Amino acid sequence: MTLKNDIIAQIAADGPMRLDSYISTCLMHPTKGYYTTRQPFGASGDFTTAPEISQMFGELIGLALAQCWLDQGAPTPFTLAELGPGRGTLMADALRACAAVPGFVEAAQVVLLEASPAMRQQQSRTLEPFEPLHLDALTALPDQPLFVIANEFFDALPIRQFVRDGAGWRERQVGQTNGALSFGLGPAQPQPALADRIDDTKDGDLIETCSAASPLILEIARRIADHGGAALVIDYGDWHTLGDTLQAVQNHQPAPPLADPGLADLTAHVDFEALAQASTPCAHTRLTPQGVFLERLGITARAQNLAANMSGDVLKSHIAAHRRLTHPAEMGNLFKVLGLYPKHGTPPPGLEP
Repeated sequence: MTLKNDIIAQIAADGPMRLDSYISTCLMHPTKGYYTTRQPFGASGDFTTAPEISQMFGELIGLALAQCWLDQGAPTPFTLAELGPGRGTLMADALRACAAVPGFVEAAQVVLLEASPAMRQQQSRTLEPFEPLHLDALTALPDQPLFVIANEFFDALPIRQFVRDGAGWRERQVGQTNGALSFGLGPAQPQPALADRIDDTKDGDLIETCSAASPLILEIARRIADHGGAALVIDYGDWHTLGDTLQAVQNHQPAPPLADPGLADLTAHVDFEALAQASTPCAHTRLTPQGVFLERLGITARAQNLAANMSGDVLKSHIAAHRRLTHPAEMGNLFKVLGLYPKHGTPPPGLEP
């Protein structure tokens, strides 16, 4: 039995499935889920993230947080946490670069928030010298200064979708038609949590919500407010949600979200406004395009330094990687960066308050 067959059987028994339940099942089913059964990253996987494109990305992220650490008096010990760390590449690059910052690596307790057992094993191998601690929940973090990296984490959290219908909303659901999964709409009903969206939408408009995101960012913000630290949230999305952004990727190509449950990655654009609104215990920066952020951190100078020892195809690949990370037509504008930091403190480098 495939996961698709399991979902169709569940729908036949219980009725249409909420979209967030469908996404959760596809990604995290214990034996047939996308993240629990495969290594999705890199050329042999389904997609490539910024840390896999170039070492420069992780290096600059690490050094930005190291500067935050210095600005706050170099507290010892502290937690250096990454949410959804992939293969551990970003954290490894960050720690390698931060070895040049006296005391930083020695004071850091590396913590990884990862749900996939397969990815945990890979991360432990990649970061073995640093003895990373894996946690299931942010609430289990130690009570000490917290410096957080969240790169392409929030886009993978399950979303719900609602279509405006007069003063009410119809929720988009997953059903089945003639043995195939299909989208449909539930009955129109009030949604008190969406009351603020009546003024900026019209009939037929679709909006997305992610109930799992706000508690996570609130927990991070509370800890930064209480103990010090900073967070860098890097993802694709924008300040306000409007329209259908659910997408599937399989073999580095777009795919229909309902075609192959458990065999394709499912993501949606991040609503950074909702994250900022949930982070009120601490301060947040302006939302900044990734390309601008990386240029402010000095990625061009770093790229030129690395290029001095390169030639031929290696140099061409390096130049392409720099362009991919920063150019507005590639990841430079699509991806955004939001920083969190203590109120009355100094914002992370590269970001405006």
